[in-house]
Amino acid sequence: MSRGAAMPQAVVPFAPKSNSKAEANDQLDRAGQAILGALHRAAGAAEANYQQAVELTHKLSAQLRTAEERISQLEATVRHHEDRADRAEKWLYQISMEIEQKFFGSENNRPSQNQRR
Repeated sequence: MSRGAAMPQAVVPFAPKSNSKAEANDQLDRAGQAILGALHRAAGAAEANYQQAVELTHKLSAQLRTAEERISQLEATVRHHEDRADRAEKWLYQISMEIEQKFFGSENNRPSQNQRR
């Protein structure tokens, strides 16, 4: 084809080739109803998804609160046992000092060779 020659254009029908206006209106009504139906289904699906998300959020929130409470309980238990361990260490130190003083202390506190027999 030469540059100056016009290219044929495809014709796309915009409206139905019906002679009847009632038929055209009927197709328009069906299309509108189909769109509204699809819109209602999409809205219903979105609402169901939202409700699922809300329920899951509540469930996870409750689980989180339970976990936080359990963590607090465990932290209190750890503090209790740490305190007991500190007290036990102090007692062991005091006992070891007493043993040192009573049995291995000064020469005056040690029993003599003659006293042991």
